Amino acid sequence: MKKSRILVVDDEAIARENLEHILRKDGFDVVTADSGITALKKLSNTEFDLVMTDLKMKQVDGMEVLARAKEQYPDTEVVMLTAYATVATAIEAMQKGAYHYIPKPYKIDEVRMIVKRALEKKALKDELRVLKRDCYRGAGIPFIIGKSRKIQELVVLIGQIAPTDCNVLIFGETGTGKELFARAIHYQSGRAEERFLAFNCGAFTEELLTNELFGHEKDAFTGATSTKIGLLEAANRGTVFLDEIGDMPLSMQVKLLRVIEEKSLLRVGGTQSIKVDIRIVAATNKDLNREVEAGGFRKDLFYRLNVVSLRLPPLAERRDDVPLLAHHFLERYAEAQGKSIKGFSDEAMEVLVNYEYPGNIRELENIVERAVVLCNEDEILTKHLPQELGQYTLKVYRQASQQFPTLEENEVEYVNWILRQVDGNKTRAAEILGIDRVSLWRKLKRWGFDENSEEAL
Repeated sequence: MKKSRILVVDDEAIARENLEHILRKDGFDVVTADSGITALKKLSNTEFDLVMTDLKMKQVDGMEVLARAKEQYPDTEVVMLTAYATVATAIEAMQKGAYHYIPKPYKIDEVRMIVKRALEKKALKDELRVLKRDCYRGAGIPFIIGKSRKIQELVVLIGQIAPTDCNVLIFGETGTGKELFARAIHYQSGRAEERFLAFNCGAFTEELLTNELFGHEKDAFTGATSTKIGLLEAANRGTVFLDEIGDMPLSMQVKLLRVIEEKSLLRVGGTQSIKVDIRIVAATNKDLNREVEAGGFRKDLFYRLNVVSLRLPPLAERRDDVPLLAHHFLERYAEAQGKSIKGFSDEAMEVLVNYEYPGNIRELENIVERAVVLCNEDEILTKHLPQELGQYTLKVYRQASQQFPTLEENEVEYVNWILRQVDGNKTRAAEILGIDRVSLWRKLKRWGFDENSEEAL
């Protein structure tokens, strides 16, 4: 494993040598500079994982070393050391991008902890950069974050199936990133220059679903004052992503099957067949095999869609990816809100890694966004995380008997729990779940829950 390289800058020989000794003893590759001028020369041709610099030095001080380091190597972390610590200089250093500010004399354990965390942040940045390089093989290819074995296997599989133009069915719980994977398939296919259109099959009534997918002719019904092109026609030569395909009514399934088999469609009120060339990527969080057996989903359509299938793992099964995802969301929301937040405390990250995430990646994103809003420090602490993170555990983990619950049973329990957290507010619950209110209403109705009631299930 490659050693982390650290540049130590201090014009006091004893202080410089003592810090060098500590860091070398901990297994780091250490380079020293006896002045700011020497440090700038070393930075001109060498990238370091971490720079530790004294603040007060002649000619070129620590602030200038900090500025040059961040200018040339934005991902390099910088820790300031000084015997002249003031609030003003600490704030200035942090605003200019310093990871931390340590007053002298310092405690060795404190230095070791800060070095460890600064290098962990640098390592995460390096991993994200590698993932971006590997995933962005062309302009616009979605960035799939994950170093876990399951995610890397899916990335390889996408690379194999994307050019084949076959239909794909993606299985996964709510919030696992099904649309992201669908976009990755599109942008690595021969259709990448054409349109990618996403549609939620559970968000509309049957009548509206037909109109949105197939369009209509002028005067097809009251209010149809002009011809409307439907989504399937608009996506000609491109890719259509049909999310929540398991919620599509049987009558609409028949129409979709005809489009796949005949490569043509009829607008509502139309008589002329319109040719379409589309690739369909569908997704569901349901067990479609069970739906087929129960008569809720057509077997012939299932086989037409399920030429190749992807099964996305829940976040609880890819915990190694939680730090990467958390830092990715932190960068996004901290930048959007104009905040300089360096990372997560060890305790906060431990809470995030150990949580079960019934809402998967979308829930983690919401948690990090909330933490950024509440955080006024230089890192996310446990106090910025929802208190209930450690309180909810999926039924499957706490059931004593051998009769494991179904996916739908876990979904019912989770939706029930979310509704209790938001005092029955359906709009807020749907937002947290990552679905629209109509889809939530459909679920509640299917489970026998009165949508107008403010009580939990």
